[in-house]
Order: sequence, then C-alpha cells, then structure tokens
Amino acid sequence: MINWQANVYPKQFSGVKCRKRQKINPPLVLTIGFIVLIMLGTGLLMLPMASTQPISWLDALFTATSAVTVTGLVVIDTGTDLTVFGQSVVMLLIQIGGIGFMTVAVISILSLGKTLGLQQRLLASRAFDTNDLTSVIKVAKYVLVYSLVIESVAFCLLFISWFDDYGALKSAYHSLFYTISAFNNAGFALSGDSLSAFKGDITVNVVITALFIIGGLGFTVLIDIYKQKRWSLLSTNTRLVLIATLVLNCIAFILIFFFEHANPTTLAPLSTSEQILTAWFQAVTPRTAGFNTLPIDGLSQDSTLLTMLLMVIGGGSVSTASGIKLGTFVILILAMRSYLKQQTTVTVFNRQLSDKLVIKALSVMILYLFIAFTSIMIITKLEQGSLLDITFEAISALSTVGLSRGITGDLSAPSQLIIILLMLIGRVGPLTFAYCFARQHSQPLTYPTTSIQIG
Repeated sequence: MINWQANVYPKQFSGVKCRKRQKINPPLVLTIGFIVLIMLGTGLLMLPMASTQPISWLDALFTATSAVTVTGLVVIDTGTDLTVFGQSVVMLLIQIGGIGFMTVAVISILSLGKTLGLQQRLLASRAFDTNDLTSVIKVAKYVLVYSLVIESVAFCLLFISWFDDYGALKSAYHSLFYTISAFNNAGFALSGDSLSAFKGDITVNVVITALFIIGGLGFTVLIDIYKQKRWSLLSTNTRLVLIATLVLNCIAFILIFFFEHANPTTLAPLSTSEQILTAWFQAVTPRTAGFNTLPIDGLSQDSTLLTMLLMVIGGGSVSTASGIKLGTFVILILAMRSYLKQQTTVTVFNRQLSDKLVIKALSVMILYLFIAFTSIMIITKLEQGSLLDITFEAISALSTVGLSRGITGDLSAPSQLIIILLMLIGRVGPLTFAYCFARQHSQPLTYPTTSIQIG
C-alpha cells in the first residue's frame, strides 16, 4: 500500500521525474479535486443559458454535486428545467465524475506532450487503487478507451431502438444522454418518472442494465478480463466480483419479483413479461445505478429494505459505483464464515486474505454506518418526514445511488447541504475521506496482548 503521507521517495524511478521531496496527501488532493469540479459545474449551471428559468445557487450546487458524484438525486427536473446547454453540462460532469477526473487529468497531461512526475503518479495510483506507479498511464488509457467503446455500442443500440419514436436528432440526443448516465451509474433522466415509460421495452431494459452493471464491475476487472480472457487466469478479485455480482443480482431479482408480484402499485397490473423485465431492472438498479421503472415510494416495505441493503453494498472498486463496495461486503462475509468455522485465517479460492485487508474492510463498514446514522439523526431532527423516507434518502446519497422516495426537493436547505456532503463522501469513499483528516503515527513499540469480551 502506498504511503499517502510519504516523506521519502525513491531516488531513481523509471520514467518518473523525482523533483523536490515534500509531503503529499492523495486522499485530500482527490477530495479537493472533486470539490473544484463541483464548483465549476455549479458556476456553469448558474449561467442564464443553462436553465429555462432562474435556479438558486443551492439547486445548482446540488445538481452539480449529484452529477460529479454520479448519484442522480435531483431537486430540479433535468428534462424541463435545464436547457440543452445545461443538460450537456450535466453529461460532461457525469462523464468526468464517472471515469474519474484523475483519468481525465492524466490523459490531458499526456496529450500535451508532458510526462507525469512522481507526485502525479502517486495521486493517480490512489485513484486507480494500484501500488504499481508505472502502470497508471496504461490504466488511464484503458479506462478512457473502455468507456468510449462500451458507450458507443450502447449508443448505437439505443439509437436504433428509439429512432422510430423520436426521429434521428432526438433519438441521438436521448441515446447519448442515457448512455453516459447509465454507464457511469448516475441515474439522471430526461423524464420526471425516470425510465418508467420503457418498463416493457426489452432493448432499453437490457442495454441500460448492461451498462450500469458493466460500469459497476470496476475498470480493473474489465482490464483483467480483456488481458486474460480465460477464467482460470483471472485474478482472485475479478472472479470474486463476477461471482458476487451474479449471485446478488439473481437473489435480488427473485426477491423483488416475490415481494412485488401482487403489489397493485408496482408489478400486479403488468403482464408477465413486463413483470419479469421490471423486477430485473429494479433488482439490479439499487447497486448505485439510480434509474427506476417502478415508483420507489410504491414499493413494499420488504422491497424497500432490500433496496437499502443493495445500496449499502454497492458495486466493485475502481468503478462508477459506490457503496461500501462489493469486495468489502464479501470479505466481511468470509471473515464471519471463518470465525464460525473456528478457522484462524480468512480464505477465498484457496488464497489467504491478510489481516490488514480484513481490518480495512471492517473500517470501511464502520465508517459508512457511522456517517449514515449520524446524518440520518441530524436530518430527522431538521425534518418532519418519515424516518423510512429519510433513511432511504441518506443511504441513497452516501451510496451515490440516486433513488428516492420523493422527498429530495422538499428537504430544507440545511438537509440538502447534508445530502450534498453525503454524496461527496460516498464518491471519494468513506475511508478515503477519513484519510483527509487522519495523521499517520508510527508504532515502534509492541504491547502485551489482552482480551475483551465480545459477542
């Protein structure tokens, strides 16, 4: 793992210019980078040409934050309150926020014919979650190319599907907007009811869900699949993410169909084929996609609780998704299994996980829960709404999902500011955000072991 506050850098490093040695805190720099991007987006959305009617600075800030953090929570109607210019700003912010502004920064530096210094590589390596400083340029290129290729294919499929209904120009624009929004797990839509009008459209359901599932796997997983091409050669992380994604999606689909098939406000009025498509869409969207084809406030309590659990889990690391991340969730499950079996190590696929990795996963979970419950308590004190609605909103924001039970626009200014902060924390990651304020302390001494009763 990279020393994020390192004072000592290698004297020689292939392809890296070692300049003045100084402290660097990548988590803080990354967080500031997101904040700067949000401020720029807010300024652009405040321009008269960005909206059909004047919007407040808070609405602009909320929208820009939601776009940069690829959340999808909205306080204004993207399709009617924003002009084409304003919607284009949202698309640009989603794209940069989804693939990561460090990817854009690295590609921009290279396109200008410049080289990356050591500090720049340290920042990029933190963003890409890799310890190999020599690979950051390749990873950035892979991320950009994969994003453009996948989005191009999806754009063509959606364009063909919508051509007869919308015509060439409108079909192209809608296809571009929804492709970028879906692949980056943003959930922004040009209609107030999201994609509810397409609940029976096979092409739209398959393409949109494929986009946010692929985007939520993680770029390191996609790179590994491209390079290895054989299951036996894939890394442990890749195999774990693929299996866990499949299992979670299938379980969620079965449960949503079972919970909602008789619900008159959701699946009951639909045909069998529409029920299957809609249940599938609703099952896979909570893991940070943000689109919906069912009214979220019409879901049964069973489905609502399941949706919140899926939002907490989120997608893969180094992806366009957030949450505690799929790897974190699986590691905690494996750790619990090992303890119940009275095993001294945590293993997966005949590989042993380090104690440090297990502690990191536990830290992410505890930080997430602490931030979530603290924000829920504060918002509950500020608002008079339902505890279920507020909890759902807070988790959706922290997991950068974008699903809502309809209270976003009704929240007071202080509560909206809390949601904005939650979206930012969710995008950079609770642990990364905590590292912005934490100081590293060496522990040269070892102490006698002791025991504390638990369980």
